[in-house]
Amino acid sequence: MTSIRLALITTIAICLTILPITAMSATPQIADKAEQVVLRNVTVKDGEVSGEVVNKSSATLRDVQLLILYSWLWKNEFHPGKDGPGRAVYHTIDKEIPPGQSAQFNYKPSPPLPERKDGYFDISAKVVGFTQVYR
Repeated sequence: MTSIRLALITTIAICLTILPITAMSATPQIADKAEQVVLRNVTVKDGEVSGEVVNKSSATLRDVQLLILYSWLWKNEFHPGKDGPGRAVYHTIDKEIPPGQSAQFNYKPSPPLPERKDGYFDISAKVVGFTQVYR
């Protein structure tokens, strides 16, 4: 009985030390380190946001997540309306980006942004997450 317990404990110990090393092929990350993934050449035209995601890390990246904010600013902030059309959208770039490389992105809002005269959109984009691929 003691030898069975010893064999079981040994097997579990081996699995716990080997399994994490072999199973770690991709690690989701929150983009709290701005120097690893940056946006470049971002342009906005008629609500459509496009640009480049640059991988400055030492690992291949995939599933880069962008947060695109369509902030609505009222012309008269002292008397705002009741139905501000602002929104936030998460957009995932489904490409692998090797270290030092970049990938183009383009996001067109759906439904399209409304055309209104009582305010305007302040549109911004930032990286909020990505997955590092280890090979």
